[in-house]
Amino acid sequence: MKTKIVYLVALLCALTFSTSAFADAETGFYEKDHIRGFISIGGDYRGMLDAFQKYVNSTAFWNDGHELKANDSATTTEHFSGTFSYPQFDNWYIGLHVNIGAQYKQFLTWFNINFMPTQISEKSSDTYTVSSESGNSAKMPLFDVKWFTYGADWMFGWKLFGENTFINLIPSVGFGFNLINFHMASIFDIKDQSSSNVVKMRDRYYSTMALSLAAELEFRLEFGPFGIGIYGGYRYIDYNELEVEGKRLTNYAYDTDNCGDTWFVGLRLTWTFMSDWERKQADKL
Repeated sequence: MKTKIVYLVALLCALTFSTSAFADAETGFYEKDHIRGFISIGGDYRGMLDAFQKYVNSTAFWNDGHELKANDSATTTEHFSGTFSYPQFDNWYIGLHVNIGAQYKQFLTWFNINFMPTQISEKSSDTYTVSSESGNSAKMPLFDVKWFTYGADWMFGWKLFGENTFINLIPSVGFGFNLINFHMASIFDIKDQSSSNVVKMRDRYYSTMALSLAAELEFRLEFGPFGIGIYGGYRYIDYNELEVEGKRLTNYAYDTDNCGDTWFVGLRLTWTFMSDWERKQADKL
């Protein structure tokens, strides 16, 4: 994962440097005073692929038991396990985003900062009963199971019908990163298959990161600087293994295929600011 992060940062720096170099050149290929900044907010319905829903539910409700002492005087531990009941997570969620970018004639580029409300599966009780093969039993705490995701994409788009037309179609593609966060049901113990080393989960979120690729198409109506658009698209994500207290939480039932792909459709409101050239023309009037 560190290699992916370094690669992404290096690529962003290289692209930013090359863009700045062109902008500073006296004979650059664009006129800087025609650049217009914009900001937009939006919300969308995000449909999860079956594989993504399976990944979320199999990870969020992961249960590999507990390593506990049989009683207060015991010096060795036993493996305790039990079952609990939670509502499964649905195959969709509401996504929100903020876009901050720039437009030069028909070309647009922006950062899409996307996030979502936390999805919660509530516990049915404060504890559940676990037992060992020797017949010993114990009570272990239960927590609400939660997950959410957030990230950012660097997008590039093009206005097909012109720079300032009332109706426009804007296809775009981009890349970025995404994080997914899980809060599990209890303080499970994770034990290496090849050793006796055990780590214990805590009452907290655990996260993993992945690169993302996105493509979308927006149908926009523009009323001067204000625009309203309907958009849809697809985001590809393949998450890294979730690490818990330094150990990978490999989900054998899911075959470690950590799909995070979604399709989405939503509504976006955009405000485009005047360029320096437009402000100078307005001052002349």
